[in-house]
Amino acid sequence: MPLYHKLGKIPQKRHTTFEKASGGYYYEQLFGTEGFSGMSSLLYHMHRPTQISAIGESMDIRPKVAVQHNIEPRKLVGFRLPPEHDFLDSRKVMLLNNDLSIALAAPLSSMEEYFYKNADADEMIFVHKGSGVLKTLMGEISFEYGDYLIIPRGMIYQIQFDSSENRLLILESHSPIYAPKRYRNEFGQFLESSPYCERDLKLPTFMPPKEEKGAFTIKIKKEGLLHEVVYATHPFDVVGWDGYLFPYAFNIHNFEPITGRIHQPPPVHQTFEGRNFVVCSFCPRLYDYHPQAVPAPYNHSNIDSDEVLYYVEGDFMSRNDIDQGYITLHPGGIPHGPHPGAMERSLGKKGTEEFAVMIDPFRPLQLTDTALELEDEDYYKSWLE
Repeated sequence: MPLYHKLGKIPQKRHTTFEKASGGYYYEQLFGTEGFSGMSSLLYHMHRPTQISAIGESMDIRPKVAVQHNIEPRKLVGFRLPPEHDFLDSRKVMLLNNDLSIALAAPLSSMEEYFYKNADADEMIFVHKGSGVLKTLMGEISFEYGDYLIIPRGMIYQIQFDSSENRLLILESHSPIYAPKRYRNEFGQFLESSPYCERDLKLPTFMPPKEEKGAFTIKIKKEGLLHEVVYATHPFDVVGWDGYLFPYAFNIHNFEPITGRIHQPPPVHQTFEGRNFVVCSFCPRLYDYHPQAVPAPYNHSNIDSDEVLYYVEGDFMSRNDIDQGYITLHPGGIPHGPHPGAMERSLGKKGTEEFAVMIDPFRPLQLTDTALELEDEDYYKSWLE
């Protein structure tokens, strides 16, 4: 969303000389997406950010598609994914289409040997288990359980974890990830009726610049390949920046649910949007208060979208046999709804304590071979009475 932020030292006027006290100049960099028409920031480096000293090998990391045309409801047991030490190695794509991919990760170690840049996609990293610090060339953000980390494409970063027990849900979007337009006025400010606002966001804090020369490896993902590029100066040498494009975090616990007398449709839970998809947060909330209200969701057909639910914590009242870290996929065009008995169990209940992340893509999703390794193959039969 259009939110101005600045950190460190910047010159009074953009695109003008910015002299160092010790002599010489700082070097300006425009960081922006969508050409020169989208949101952007101006960064000021101690060294030229263009000093490539070596280019290493490239690796094809495109996921292997196992199911291209899916019509089957699916359930993946996410915590079956084995942990791996390296952050990038641990990221396993489960579902994808031309607009986005959805991955799980269970990294054991912090990123220390290299830096990472996703030149293909904006990233949304949901922290299910773990805490630590996201370090970027624009500052650092401390994160914890429940945080959505929103990282614009092209952002150089490292993640430092506090422990080895980490579970992440990662969405990669080939379009920018924004707060929903209907939550904002014509100037970009959150409306009084929005379920969260600027005050709930975690913005980067200043990180002292690294004036270091040497060999600094940045692993860059572009067009499905992972390239290794070595730079002669530390990428975190930014003395200051300002603008509208930067990483930030938002915690799911700060989402304020919208409720009503009868059951509210899923769009009231929307948290983010991109091209051809939305992200929603299901949080503890009071149930509907009409005397004859049915708290459980009604059966519905998402003709225009698949539905992905990632279960985080609590009592998932509409489903049987669901636990933390599970992913369910209900393909567009097929009715789905509460499991047998769930509607009846919900009657008379006053509230729910569940947390879940829902991703609704408007184009069909494909499944990878890794997803099938985590699948409960009988899930589609679980509505039989």
